[in-house]
Amino acid sequence: MTKDPAKHGRQRNTNERAVAPEDVSGRMLDILNAAAALFAERGYHGASIRDIGERVGLLGGSLYHHIKSKDALFVKIHNIALQNAADRIEAAIAGLDSPWERLEQASVTLAELQLDPASITMPLMNDFYQLPPELRGQLIETRDRFEALFDRLVRDVPLGEGIDRKIYRICLLTQLNSLCNWYRPGKYTPAQIGREVMKIFRPSGTNPQGC
Repeated sequence: MTKDPAKHGRQRNTNERAVAPEDVSGRMLDILNAAAALFAERGYHGASIRDIGERVGLLGGSLYHHIKSKDALFVKIHNIALQNAADRIEAAIAGLDSPWERLEQASVTLAELQLDPASITMPLMNDFYQLPPELRGQLIETRDRFEALFDRLVRDVPLGEGIDRKIYRICLLTQLNSLCNWYRPGKYTPAQIGREVMKIFRPSGTNPQGC
């Protein structure tokens, strides 16, 4: 079932330039951005080729001169969006030396992406289990690369003896990826929410600025 952004206090900017790969320009870039916004608003099943064509002023048949299929278009947008998210996280942690600071800043950045009303990255990620199995299979490699970023960060932090780092990472990402299901603007900013989550996942007595 497609989520309604308005129910979660997230009014999406449908004019957002959602993706901007360097190797795409002109009409194809318009199609990518229009399709990204529609997939984010309505989910994979709720956005049709006709909807995408109407948004960019093309009939369905004409649209197929630019794309192979709806599935191929979704995969391309998903991969670009996820890479953009990874790049934003890498930029946020660049220059930080402390493993805990790096993990916290990555978590804060992911929280900001999750709770950004204009973000198309998180709706595409969170719609994963609503997709047909054959389409999910095409997205796994990119998602694994994204999760490997957090795997590396978790591997560097000192955790208590007996804590399984894979389970720790999965639980942390599950918490961060579900923020949009319950967050309401008000008391906390997205960045503050990210830091509150990290308070839960940082062992008691550790120095957030140290090892």
